[in-house]
Amino acid sequence: VQLVESGGGLVQAGGSLRLSCAASGFNFENYALGWFRQAPGKEREGVTCMSSNDGIIFYKESMRGRFTISRDNSKRTVFLQMNNLKPEDSAVYYCAARFPLCAPEDDQDYWGNGTLVTVSP
Repeated sequence: VQLVESGGGLVQAGGSLRLSCAASGFNFENYALGWFRQAPGKEREGVTCMSSNDGIIFYKESMRGRFTISRDNSKRTVFLQMNNLKPEDSAVYYCAARFPLCAPEDDQDYWGNGTLVTVSP
């Protein structure tokens, strides 16, 4: 099983980034896919999640309207479009998978290794 994130980098406040997470080794379409993040000195927190079957999406309130999760089952990839980024969004962003519904951070089946997002003032 692999989840490989990409798309992180350095961006100025107000800018945008699109993260990708490519999956292999499990039935991607049957799993909920989520994004989490961990800033330096802080605990990992949930950002957003999309369930497997009905497409129900959850967002942390502070990201609602700025971040958008999507998935392409044919490409086994989940995306996180991040707009209007703020310095406080700087963190390592992780994707995770859980069968079959979204769940808290401590209840995921698989994790990627993360991609670093840095937002400068």
